[in-house]
Amino acid sequence: MNEPDGDNDASLQAQRAFFGRRKGHKLRAHQADLIAHLLPKLSLDISGPQPESLSRLFGTPVDAVRLEIGFGGGEHLIAEAQAFPNTGFIGCEPYVNGMAKILSLIEAHGVKNIRLFAGDAAELLAWLPAGALARIDLIHPDPWPKRRHWKRRFVQDLTITAMARVLKNGGEFRFVCDIADYCAWTLWHFARARSFIWTAERARDWREPWPGYTMTRYGRKAQREGRRAAYLIFRKTG
Repeated sequence: MNEPDGDNDASLQAQRAFFGRRKGHKLRAHQADLIAHLLPKLSLDISGPQPESLSRLFGTPVDAVRLEIGFGGGEHLIAEAQAFPNTGFIGCEPYVNGMAKILSLIEAHGVKNIRLFAGDAAELLAWLPAGALARIDLIHPDPWPKRRHWKRRFVQDLTITAMARVLKNGGEFRFVCDIADYCAWTLWHFARARSFIWTAERARDWREPWPGYTMTRYGRKAQREGRRAAYLIFRKTG
């Protein structure tokens, strides 16, 4: 593996810190090289001021920007970026192995319209400009099933407020989960949110994936194990 360049101490320090947290199995040499060299080129730096327009973050012209929180292996994010080349995508993932996987896919497919954030999604939402996003996806998040851990679930009143701020009017939050308790939790929280409406009009609207949905490896595993996912779409109304 090549030694990292020595002319960007801040990036190197950030990557060292990244390696020290939320890591699973050992990375292969090429994956580690991508973390050291490609990730700094694609990473969002939220220590500075907000950009006037998120479209300036991408190396190619984009008409809209979307965010996927906790993209895991990156199957859904990479498929969406390829299907919508005129849209910019921000992927947020705190786990080193997930970031290594998406970097491998970005390199393999030559994807230009993805930027990455290796940290806490709440901090990213606080940094993003108001009305900057067309859509936010949260697909098979950690359900934190034990009652004492429910405060760690991403869907909370505060994060719903934060998402309402950064979404455009008419923008959407899309949630996929195969844990019935977390689905009920999400519906209850959004029912109290004045800025969103649940778009479902009939049962199949939440029982079946929306058109063009890319099933993740976790989603296929849930299907094999007999767990049926819910596909919830909430639209910002004002």
